[in-house]
Amino acid sequence: MNVYSFTGRLARDCEQRFTQSGMAICSFTVAVDYGFGDNKGTNWIRASLFGKRAEGGLPQYLKQGTQVAISGELRVREYDDKEGVKRTSVEVSVDKLDLIGGRNDGGGQSGGGYQGGGQKQQQAPAKSNDPFAEQPDFNAAPVDDDIPF
Repeated sequence: MNVYSFTGRLARDCEQRFTQSGMAICSFTVAVDYGFGDNKGTNWIRASLFGKRAEGGLPQYLKQGTQVAISGELRVREYDDKEGVKRTSVEVSVDKLDLIGGRNDGGGQSGGGYQGGGQKQQQAPAKSNDPFAEQPDFNAAPVDDDIPF
C-alpha cells in the first residue's frame, strides 16, 4: 500500500479544470517545511483531486496560505525541462484532505465561511451509498463501556 500523509500550506490558489469527458480536476502545490534553524528547508509537493472530490465548494477554500493535512498515493516523476535538464517531481493523488488551520496572512475569514485563525473547517459529509464513506467522530466524548481486559 502506497499512502503518504503530510501537512503544509498551499503555495498558491488551487486550479480547477475539466477534462473533455467532463471529469473535474483540482490541482495545487503544498509547501511542506522540514528541519529547523540553519537546516530548515521546504519540499514542494504537487497534489491533485479528481472527479467528485474536485467538484463542489471545496476549491473556494483552497487558497494560498491555507494549512491542510493530506493523505494520498505518492508518485515520483522524472522529466526533462525546457533546457533538457532532468528534473524530479513529487506528486500526490489526494484521497483525504482536511483544512486544519487559518491562512498565514491573518486575514480572518476568506471565501464562503472558511474558519480562519487556526480553527478547523467542518463540512457536512456528502450523502453516499458507500457503507465505508462514513467516518467515525474521534473527537466525540468517550463512551463508558465495560472493557473486559
